[in-house]
This record gives sequence, structure tokens and C-alpha cells, in this order.
Amino acid sequence: MTMAAAIESRTADAPARSRTSRIARVDILTDLGPAEPIWRRLEDPTQLFTPYQRFDLLANWQRQVGSRENATPFIVIAYDGEGRPLLLLPLALVHKHGVRIASFMGGKHTTFNMALWDRDFAKEATAAALAPLLSEIGARSAADALALTQQPLRWRDISNPFAALPMQPSVNDCPVLTMVPGTPPTDRISNSFRRRLKSKERKLNSPGYRYHVAETDTEIERLLDWFFRVKPLRMAEQKLPNVFAEPGVENFIRSTCLTPLADGDRAIDIHALECDEEIIALFAGVADGDRFSMMFNSYTMSDHSRYSPGLILMRNIIDRYAERGYRALDLGIGSDDYKRLFCKSDEPIFDSFIPL
Repeated sequence: MTMAAAIESRTADAPARSRTSRIARVDILTDLGPAEPIWRRLEDPTQLFTPYQRFDLLANWQRQVGSRENATPFIVIAYDGEGRPLLLLPLALVHKHGVRIASFMGGKHTTFNMALWDRDFAKEATAAALAPLLSEIGARSAADALALTQQPLRWRDISNPFAALPMQPSVNDCPVLTMVPGTPPTDRISNSFRRRLKSKERKLNSPGYRYHVAETDTEIERLLDWFFRVKPLRMAEQKLPNVFAEPGVENFIRSTCLTPLADGDRAIDIHALECDEEIIALFAGVADGDRFSMMFNSYTMSDHSRYSPGLILMRNIIDRYAERGYRALDLGIGSDDYKRLFCKSDEPIFDSFIPL
């Protein structure tokens, strides 16, 4: 479909905006600055996006990690005929095997990847409605292909419009815990499991024992200093490569954890279990008022590790977000045994590989 055909196909006499919005213009930006105002506009809670695609998180990734990997911003914004943004694709362009590939920013540090959508447009967007977007990207950009991986099939009960494009299931789904606001705690974690964790927790209960969320810059820096000392030891113990030692990653994580959001939380929140003697466990992730998603974690190398501090911390996190009215929580893609102790369902994830 050509741009002119897309504009002419608009139904001018339909009363609802969601039925009149069609892609009439596509911009492709290679600089974060000009994209920021529109990006933040689409981060409004009334729109549709995942917290992994917040400007603050991905801008930090691009500056600290993406630029070191020779990835250049490739930000695609589609507008309707009245100039209102309908979607923003936060991509980065890289050369791989002689091919120029546009993929979601964030690399291995984002669990979910998705465009930021005008909610009304997302509810009704079809493959035909997205055809002008792909046509313009192919005609006007340097990209040879789109590699759009780890996309959720749905987000906040709305189908991801990109699921209408050529796609395939991802290798792994994401274990997820669904929470119903107002229900008793035993609906999300069984009474017997809670008793087992409480029994273990009594053995951790030394002076100053507490669960908390880091609120000040000083707390955040202190917890991250511990994390970057302990995590490499844990990964070596498991014979895994230390992804946190890759160029720019530590700076990316530190700057994002320190970035405040409008609601007072941080772009990445840090949850900790500690006592006066030591930090016992740390989990960090992103939240959006509806869902919490784990990003990274570690726990102590001391004897306290014998008492499942990670599971105890996870119980506290689940209860905290349930009390705040959250409806879902996930521990990241992968089927590790500890995730299945809490997350009984799976979030379907898909990939799209689109030649241009």
C-alpha cells in the first residue's frame, strides 16, 4: 500500500477517533533527542507500552551499551492524518553477517519488547493498517530486515498488533503469576509454602533483619556495589559468563536504577533482604502500576544462603505488589525451577523476522 493510498483510505465521517486513525506519515529518527517528547507522550498510563520500553531505560542502554556495540538509534514513529502519534518503535540498527538489522533497543536486558502504542489505535490495528509502516521503513531506511524478538502476545489485556504480522513462537515463554486484587494472600502463594518460608526466615532473623525497597541514591549505590561484587562470584560458581562485565552494562544498570520516575519510583526498582551484618538477597526489576518484571538478582555467599533468602525475598515482593493492586508478576523468560514455585502460568512470547 502506498502512502497516498493509506491517506485516502481514512474514513472521514466516522465519529470515533479509534476508527478514523490511520497511518498517514512515518518518521525514522536516528537521534534520541528529537524522539524524546513523543516517546514520553506515549508513556502516559492511558496508552499501551511495557516498562522495558521507557525512554529513561532505553536511552541509558543506548548511551552506555548500544553505542559500544555500534548500534545506532533507529526510532520509527507513525502518525495519523492530524499529526497525532499512533506508535513508536524503539529500535537500534546493527550490521550482522553483512546485513543491516533493526532490532529492539535493550538487547539481552529487556524481557519484553514492544512498540509504544496509542491505545485506541492498538485495539483495532490490523496487518493491513500496519502495511504503510512496513512499506515506509523498507522504502526510506537503510535497514535490510526487522528482527523483532521477545514480544508479548498481549499486554494489559490488549492484543499486540504486531502479532498480526508474520511471526513465530519464541523458544521460551515467560512464567507469570496472575494476581487478583483484593483476594487473600494464600490465593497467590499457598499457605503450606508460606509456612515453609516462614520457618526458613526465622533462621535469618538476626539484628536489623528487614525487607525494603531502596529509596535514596545512597541506598541504591550501596546495594549495587554489593551486587557487582557478589554476582560475578555466583555466575562463576554456576560456570556462566558474566554478562554484567560486558562494556557499559554496569554503568547502564547504575544510571537506570538511579533515574527517578514521576510517581516517585525508579526506572529500575531494587528490593533487598538484609540485616545489620550483611545484605542477604537482592532482586531488581521494572514496574508500571499493573505488573512487576524481574531483571536481575543475587544472594549472599554466607551461611544465610542455606535458608532460601531469594524465595523469602520473592514472597515479600509478591505481597508488596499485590497490596498495591498489581495484577501480574513475572521472573523473566526461562523455566528455572524457582520460578515455577511462584509462577504457574506462561506468558506467550513471539518473534517476527521481516525482510525489507
